[in-house]
Amino acid sequence: MARDFDLFVIGAGSGGVRASRVASSYGAKVAVAEESRVGGTCVIRGCIPKKLLVYGAHFHEDFEDAAAFGWTVGTPTFDWGRLIANKDKEIDRLNGIYLRLLSNANVKLYPSHAKFLDRHTLDVGGERVSAETILIATGGWPVKPNIPGADLAITSNEALHLPTQPKHVIVVGGGYIAVEFAGIFNGLGSKVVQLYRGEQILRGFDDDVRTTLAQEMRKKGIDLRVGTDIARIEKTGGRLRAHLKDGGTIDTDAVMYATGRAPNTAGLNLAAAGVKLNDKGAVIVDDWSRSSVENIYAVGDVTDRINLTPVALNEGLAFAQTLYGKRPRKMDHANVPSAVFSQPNVASVGLSEAAARKQGYALDIYKTSFRPLKHTLTGRDEKTMMKIVVDAQTERVLGLHMVGPEAGEIIQGLAVAVKMGATKRDLDATVGIHPTAAEEFVTMREKSVPTVAKAAE
Repeated sequence: MARDFDLFVIGAGSGGVRASRVASSYGAKVAVAEESRVGGTCVIRGCIPKKLLVYGAHFHEDFEDAAAFGWTVGTPTFDWGRLIANKDKEIDRLNGIYLRLLSNANVKLYPSHAKFLDRHTLDVGGERVSAETILIATGGWPVKPNIPGADLAITSNEALHLPTQPKHVIVVGGGYIAVEFAGIFNGLGSKVVQLYRGEQILRGFDDDVRTTLAQEMRKKGIDLRVGTDIARIEKTGGRLRAHLKDGGTIDTDAVMYATGRAPNTAGLNLAAAGVKLNDKGAVIVDDWSRSSVENIYAVGDVTDRINLTPVALNEGLAFAQTLYGKRPRKMDHANVPSAVFSQPNVASVGLSEAAARKQGYALDIYKTSFRPLKHTLTGRDEKTMMKIVVDAQTERVLGLHMVGPEAGEIIQGLAVAVKMGATKRDLDATVGIHPTAAEEFVTMREKSVPTVAKAAE
């Protein structure tokens, strides 16, 4: 039976656009449906706009630090509206680039919602469309808790478009989005209270990273409270009142929830195609990104594997190469580097110390903490922390972790070494670039803890 398209992609974010373009380059007839703007979470409402705000938030420290280097800077003022407008202008430009990428690749764009009618057929904005293969790349969406007054709170989506800057804001959550926005609001002059119900922020990261970042955030004036959560929110006058589960209250201008994102599968009518979901609503896929239905695949955050833009890009690429390029390839999810654009930055690749011990490794740990050279003149009390997790038996580097300026830029290069199986001996044999923070990763010689013969219980 003839189909309208060889491939139909639902969602024009990073993974969907990459898969569409590459599949088309191999000769497939491709279409993509996107009910929002092309570019997805990363370009439109995530990584890019957020990092632009992170850059803006750091200037207040730069102005202060300039005096130590001989500069006289007048009293700085900040215009929230101008920053948001400039950010929006850049996002518009990127959206245009993504539209041209699809057009130049001969991918047909349907600016509509798509839902399944059966395993090969979709309703796209009221039009019936068929495809031999369908790829789900609809990403994730921020969620808010089911508490009274939750509708009064915002998420990262709305935070990027606030018409005015809140003078006081509560950020709820302990993950990377929460710590990043806490740093953004704090750096731009808002009073920030961050609440996290767990024992320490950044669950899943190395414990030394988590502890170090929490200390540095508090030094910068963020009121970080762990073991704390909101029971309900009410409007009082022109402000909000957050009632905490411990009985306390906080009056604020805005409450931002960054407590997680859910796979964006609602409204796709996946049951009509027989696509199975897990208990979080994510599409269940195998190593080839194939769902429970033979001709339906999924990539990116909608699968809830590793929810990072570069992972979605690589999953989309592997999918297209496998099905249309005669280059079968599975996405390798091991040793994927990641960064948190908190202030200071966090980055890591490989296993944390706790994860390595849980896997049964005997470990050698190398760790250092120091004041960056810049702050020897400014006097600012900010520390950089670096850590190397090593398999004591083979000397293979299992993990690298950093808290400090440009951590993401530094770990990105070292991620290549970890992926190639570098050993501690390889790091020791590498000549450092002096004076840089990065050189510390190749000059650490003394173990910070003794070798552990077996995994910690």
